[in-house]
Amino acid sequence: MKKIYRFLLRAPATPEGVEPLPPQKRVGMHFNTSWARRWPARVGRFAGLEGPLRVAVWLFATPNRRGLENLDKVKGPVIFVANHHSHADTPLLLISLPMKIRHKTAVAAASDYFFKNKITGVVSALFIGAIPVDRKRVGRQSAKLSAELLAEGWNLLIYPEGGRSPDGWGQSFRGGAAYLSKRCNTPILPIHLSGTDRVLRKNTFIPRPAITTATFGKPIYPSTEERSAKLALRVEEAVNALADEIRTDWYTARKRAHGRQNPTLTGPAVSEWRRAWIRGDQSRKNKRPKNAWPVI
Repeated sequence: MKKIYRFLLRAPATPEGVEPLPPQKRVGMHFNTSWARRWPARVGRFAGLEGPLRVAVWLFATPNRRGLENLDKVKGPVIFVANHHSHADTPLLLISLPMKIRHKTAVAAASDYFFKNKITGVVSALFIGAIPVDRKRVGRQSAKLSAELLAEGWNLLIYPEGGRSPDGWGQSFRGGAAYLSKRCNTPILPIHLSGTDRVLRKNTFIPRPAITTATFGKPIYPSTEERSAKLALRVEEAVNALADEIRTDWYTARKRAHGRQNPTLTGPAVSEWRRAWIRGDQSRKNKRPKNAWPVI
């Protein structure tokens, strides 16, 4: 009788002479995040976003939000695409979105960083609704999960640069968001973030107060005749135009965008020291005033 119970409760042993299968991975791309989209986890995430995270964003980021009216032009799920400089980008973006959208948005996060172990995976999935994606290529597993979420009515936030800026300048956009947009026939809404690198720079852990801006552009719809690479270029140009609008003004940025003459976020193709010199010391600019108080 004891042998029967052992057989029923334990996993079967590998027969002699047969090579056992490798243990199934439960981290990285194999991390299960379905539990984070169920109601108990969503209630916890609601409390975290509307409580401590919202307070932290207003204290350190003082966000200015522009172009929120463009969100009214899309019905159903949308793919948010933004430039990426800091770990402060995601909290700032989520808090900047209207409540009915922010709590129905999943964040595409690098599987090798945010899901490298069970602890970081649970924290990422619970508090920001992250899902694992392969930032080096458009993987079948991540594309399938993202498509399923869009089909279920979830919005998706993607950073097409594949990672935070290493030197303050932007990086070329990859085609994952454009591929999903064409596959799922879902519009892309471009977003430009500025100032977040002064709040929390790469390789730093202590935030510093600074003024930030989140600019939302008009939705971009995929065309049946358009390839993913061309759509990705259109999205990158739209984010460049939003950045130009922050640096200059709306009319100048629109005029340059018409002639496709907006400066790129990637910066000039020169040596590293010249790129650093051209960009200048941004840490001393646009600091948050000491007497500023958030207007919610």
